[in-house]
Amino acid sequence: MRASENIDEVLGQVRWDLSDLYTGIDAPELDADLARLVNDLERFHASYAGRLATRLGDALATQGEITCRTDQLMVYLFLRRSTDATNPEIQKRLAEVQERFSEASANFLTFFEHELAALPDDVYQNLLDTDARVKRHQPMLDQLRKNRGFLLDQNVERALSLRSPFGASEWSDLMDEREAELRFELDGKTLTLPEILHIANNHADPAQRAAALHNFSKGLTAQGYDKLMARTLNVVLGAKGVEDRERGYANVMSARNISNQVDDATVEALHTAVAEVGSVQGRRYYRLLSAHLKQSPLKWSDRNASLPFADNAQVPWQDCVDTVLSAYASFSPTLRDLVHKMLERKWIDAPPYAGKGGGAFNYSVLLPTGEARAYNFLNYMGSARDVMTMAHEVGHGVHGMLAAQAQGPLMFRAPMAYAETASIFGEMTTFNYVLARTVSEEQKLALLMEKASDHINTVVRQISFSNFEREIHTQRRRGKLMPEDFNAIWMSVTEAFYGKEGDLFTYEDVGNLWSYVSHFLRPFYVYAYAFGELFTQSLFACKDQFGDDFEPMYLELLRAGGSKNAVELMAPFGLDPRDPDFWRRGIDASITTWLDEAEAISLKMGVKGSDAHP
Repeated sequence: MRASENIDEVLGQVRWDLSDLYTGIDAPELDADLARLVNDLERFHASYAGRLATRLGDALATQGEITCRTDQLMVYLFLRRSTDATNPEIQKRLAEVQERFSEASANFLTFFEHELAALPDDVYQNLLDTDARVKRHQPMLDQLRKNRGFLLDQNVERALSLRSPFGASEWSDLMDEREAELRFELDGKTLTLPEILHIANNHADPAQRAAALHNFSKGLTAQGYDKLMARTLNVVLGAKGVEDRERGYANVMSARNISNQVDDATVEALHTAVAEVGSVQGRRYYRLLSAHLKQSPLKWSDRNASLPFADNAQVPWQDCVDTVLSAYASFSPTLRDLVHKMLERKWIDAPPYAGKGGGAFNYSVLLPTGEARAYNFLNYMGSARDVMTMAHEVGHGVHGMLAAQAQGPLMFRAPMAYAETASIFGEMTTFNYVLARTVSEEQKLALLMEKASDHINTVVRQISFSNFEREIHTQRRRGKLMPEDFNAIWMSVTEAFYGKEGDLFTYEDVGNLWSYVSHFLRPFYVYAYAFGELFTQSLFACKDQFGDDFEPMYLELLRAGGSKNAVELMAPFGLDPRDPDFWRRGIDASITTWLDEAEAISLKMGVKGSDAHP
């Protein structure tokens, strides 16, 4: 590490270059593309409505072209908004495009799914047998036909499409804007949400971590954010409840499970395994952490604390890049080259700055030119966790780029439940690369503990989030929920996974933390993180069994995109996510193994965690 390097000086240059998409939000080319898109949708209806029995292949080809043009418009405006979230002109422009597209889609695309669902089986089979374009898209088409029982009347579906820009997405946008405007005071400094959370999670001084969490929680209420989020959630939950009832979904999670192409029983098995096994390993970790910190019980702000001897030096951006590229190259030169392309083409926006949203994400697209791109959004502050976040997001990127080229615009995006596969695989590859090059036993222990902590956040915490969602969706159907109701449900679920007050943690400043979890505005999004983590850990654990064959097999898995479901993806590796033990094996292969090693090293140092573990 080059300690003298100024991280801000280098990092400040790592910004997106979106100029080859559009030169600005008011660019004439953007207006022309929007007008063309609306016209294409109208022509799509005129050409194919009532004719899918004979022209389904042509319709799919045209739909693919429309999707690419839509993606170019949407990715540009979404990325501009993400990095300038409080700019009203960008908000206005994005809303204009979304509303015009939504109106045109409602008027001219609604017929497609209904007409496809209504095709007689023999007609559909004939299309599959005689048109290669239809056959290529069979996985997508089969899924649409399988779920036809949940379709509403075509006029109702049209109405829902027309109003979609004014529903949950608009509330979500509002909360993104408000989040970017939030400010918190600490030690005489005014901080953004990502900045104060970075201190609460990463500062070496426990008093500073606790003060940051206290001011964060207090600030959420003082600025009315938790109250606004409660109102927003009531709208989103209420609207979903009505639609679920009308469509006839079996439970509050069924709609999301269907879109993820997994059955309710498999998702329930995941939740059970995490509650019964994952949470136990989580508590095992916190007991060992408590022993090393010499503090019992821990404060909630200690949950992500590093060990006292961990190397918390800031990692310069270039060191992060070198580590991630080398780690990817150690497994697959193909993947390394794709990551390098993202960096070279300026598809990464890394530094935090005023107006930029929090968190991290990847947005992969297939443009009308046929080029696959992967844009990565980071808030890089130089922590070791930020290095792993980089490895995670570019993992999404390589997945998107490979799948887009292999599957085309209509089937390259994997359902959320296993869209995390490549990102978590990238994290594991980077973690193992760093661990193998760490000589000090103390630093190996620090790495193992940090990885276990991240695993808990990805698996245990996300399933606790999912159980919170299940409860608030269920209770919302009985009436409106107040902020104190959300607080109570939040604490109940937290204690179920992390223990009662005083067992492992004290819970001051925790009750309103549900309010900054923006994923709740996308119902049941969160369990995909746990699904993806354990799905990938089970896959990663069998890597050595296949030797040199594993890399090409894994690349084919990524290229499958959304064309295969979770069971089909795992079949070549001899794994089956329908088996409840699949999820337990994922836990055993990851955090259980890491903690075994961490406890062994700790004992050599004279530190003992708890005997109360499997």
